[in-house]
Amino acid sequence: MGQLVSTSGARTPEPDGRPPLIERAGMAAVAVVLASLFGGMGVAAWIGDEVFLAVMAWIGALMTLWAAGSSLGRR
Repeated sequence: MGQLVSTSGARTPEPDGRPPLIERAGMAAVAVVLASLFGGMGVAAWIGDEVFLAVMAWIGALMTLWAAGSSLGRR
């Protein structure tokens, strides 16, 4: 009782429009994995003397981590 179920049987978002915490945590975990890949690409580019590519990869890692944090911190 109290669970929202659509006609297709799938769960609907909470009444305030936010996805469940477990879903937000899962999306944040995926974002952390992607950020680590961006960071690794940045290190590899730095070692290969590709400074511009390294900086761009690190910016991508920071932006991805920012997205992970904002998905958890939604109210």
